[in-house]
Amino acid sequence: MSYQQEKQLAIAAVTAAAQLCEQVRQEQGSSAMKKPDRSPVTVADFGAQAVICQALASAFPEDPVVAEEDSAFLRSPANIEQLSLVTNYVQAQIPSATTEDVTTWIDRGNGTVASRYWTLDPIDGTKGYVRGDQYAIALALVEEGELKLGIMGCPALPINLTQPDSEKGVIFVAVKGQGTTMISLKGGEPQSIALTNTDEVASRRLIESVEVEHGNAAVQKAVVQDIGLIPPSLRIDSMAKYGVVARGEAALYIRLPLPLASEKRQNIWDHAAGTIVLEEAGGRVTDMYGKPLDFSCGAKLFNNQGIIASNGEIHETVLAAVAQRIKE
Repeated sequence: MSYQQEKQLAIAAVTAAAQLCEQVRQEQGSSAMKKPDRSPVTVADFGAQAVICQALASAFPEDPVVAEEDSAFLRSPANIEQLSLVTNYVQAQIPSATTEDVTTWIDRGNGTVASRYWTLDPIDGTKGYVRGDQYAIALALVEEGELKLGIMGCPALPINLTQPDSEKGVIFVAVKGQGTTMISLKGGEPQSIALTNTDEVASRRLIESVEVEHGNAAVQKAVVQDIGLIPPSLRIDSMAKYGVVARGEAALYIRLPLPLASEKRQNIWDHAAGTIVLEEAGGRVTDMYGKPLDFSCGAKLFNNQGIIASNGEIHETVLAAVAQRIKE
């Protein structure tokens, strides 16, 4: 399958969600709420999920969506003003939307993994979004456990990291077997991305999270030293890291569990779109044991521990260094 219908719809939906997110950020600033688990969530998280789930429900009503948010938090009496705000921002993209529509669309993201399903993170990197830094709107299609399509909108990411003042706002698009392209959020022709001509500095550079608690900092630092990557690393919030590696601007993103034997597992929506974007550009993504990520077993990567995402060239070297550290 070419997945042309799915691709075009997903690009349009992510573009609309990006417009909503940027409007919210400009008008609401750093305003965020705390979910029961104490993680931050914004009006934009809910609005983006509503917009994308509405598009998917309209075009592919049989496809379940496994997404991060649900409307229960918004529907509580304490958050009635926030629900009204979400509805207003969704109406800027879908004028006919009612509050009931918005909560219904958000809750369409409460689907379960099936033979064919979509997974969505409406804002990956909410802390970065609130801070005014990087974030990603990440949507992926999975069939029989295999990633088929990934769309990743990065509204704050420069088109070229070596030119920080260059135009910001890109969408990464990857289709299984068809490679990865990058499109400006302002429109224009897709640009193919392939890991063929990485410059010397970028080929030895690590990219990691701004939030140091994301991963096992001590072991990750040791692995990076073992394989000879050149400091300083790039620090970027969100799944945008996968796009930066896919463009050849960094060589490695590594996220190891703390402790290494931790039973905690990553959410599928935090990695699905980024994984296919990087793999179709010629990179490689596995867990810390070298196993491909398994998107067939639920909302979490239950069969995988840790994440290693690289330009492909250094992947086996990284795996060997990680294996040595695990033994210690």
